[in-house]
Formats: sequence, structure tokens, C-alpha cells
Amino acid sequence: MFVLELQSRIPIYEQMKNKITELVMLGVLQTDEQLPSVRSLARDLGVNPNTVQKAYQELERDGIVYSITGKGSFIADFAQQSNSIIRQAKDVLKDALRGAKLAGIAKEDVLCCVNEAYREEKKHD
Repeated sequence: MFVLELQSRIPIYEQMKNKITELVMLGVLQTDEQLPSVRSLARDLGVNPNTVQKAYQELERDGIVYSITGKGSFIADFAQQSNSIIRQAKDVLKDALRGAKLAGIAKEDVLCCVNEAYREEKKHD
């Protein structure tokens, strides 16, 4: 399904959550598509099942997936996912901007960073 960076500072469950979210946004994972079981994904990735369970719980909390008892976890409706993901991204961005402001970074420097990030993204498209 995907590869994890085991040496990363980002927790494994968070990497999993981010990778699944990315696959949803790219359309690789479709609405109502079933995710692998906790045990099988844990085995495939070589991680503890509790780690996979935590990632799935976070995804469900964020509205990216839904679960059916006894059947597994499934990709939620794209419109709901999209709104949830955008809302989360805005929250993260606002937190980062508050941190930048507290660190004394000028608004103009922040805007330069934003423009640079969007220019870099265009290069990858």
C-alpha cells in the first residue's frame, strides 16, 4: 500500500494517517473502498497492530474513513473528506502562523514563504 520511514521523527501512526489521506485526495482510494485489516496492514508494514489501529482511529475521527463493526474500515464520502482535510490543513496553518508571529517573523517574510511553497508545488505539477 505504501512505505513508512521508520527512522523519521514523525510517529509511524501519523505517517500512516498522512499517507492514507494523500491516497484519498489523489483518488487512489475511492469512496466506500475497504482498507486492509489492522492485522494484515501491520504484518505487511512490519509494525505493531496497535499502531495501525491508532492511525485508523485518527482517520475515523477526522472523517476520512468510517468503520463497520465486524467488517472493517472504509473510505468515507469524498465531499466529507475534502472538507475535513481542508479544515485540518487550515488549523495547522493557523497554528504555524501564530508560532511564526510569536517568533517575530515579519508578515512579509511569511508571505514570501507561502509564495515560495506554491512556486515549488507548481514545479512538481
